[in-house]
This record gives sequence, C-alpha cells and structure tokens, in this order.
Amino acid sequence: MSLDNLSIRFYHSSNGREPVRDWLKEQGRPDSLIIGEDIRLVQIAWPVGMPVCRPLGDGLYEVRSSLPQGRIARVLFCFCDGEVILLHAFIKKTPKTPAADLKLAKERKSKYLAAASLDDTRSSR
Repeated sequence: MSLDNLSIRFYHSSNGREPVRDWLKEQGRPDSLIIGEDIRLVQIAWPVGMPVCRPLGDGLYEVRSSLPQGRIARVLFCFCDGEVILLHAFIKKTPKTPAADLKLAKERKSKYLAAASLDDTRSSR
C-alpha cells in the first residue's frame, strides 16, 4: 500500500473515548511530540520500515518511538479503507510486546472493522 498523506484516525470506544489520544495527552509535551513525529512519518512516507515501524502480523503494525531516559513507546495501528487507525499505545517495559497489549489492539481492530463494515452496509442502501 503506497499512498500519499494517509489520514490518521483514533480508535474510539462505544462511549466515545479515544484511548490513544488520551494516552498521548498523559505523556507530556516532549514525549508526545516525539511520538507524534513518528506517527507523522508513517502518515507521509508509508511504507516505513525499521526502526520507526514494524509489522506485528494479523494486519497490525507498531510505531516505535525512542523517548528520553531510555524509555520506549509503542503505538499499535492497522489500516482501514486507506486510513491509519491508532488502536493502542503504551510504554514498553519488556523486550517482547506484552500479549495483553496485542490482544487489546486486536480486539479494538475487530470492533473498528466491524463498525466500518456496518457503516458501509448502511450507506450502500
């Protein structure tokens, strides 16, 4: 998939919360700027490889951000209709991506794609 300037969307829960946007706000300005720059790189230069982006399988990818003091941030995302959907974000504390974080991202991806499919079905009537 090679597209010019992909759109970025935040996954939102049924109650309207946007977990990745909320998480970014909690990180403070210096960290959120670094993470935002890495997300922006995916947006304007896709496909982007290591060290900024890595496929995780099952249509999931991670934005890999190196933060001050040796901390590592990850933003997990997928694609839907040519848009980047930001699903989940966390500060990485172990070498391997935790199974719970992958599971949550997969669940959110499934919910997002199901809702998008439902929207497509409604709009085609």
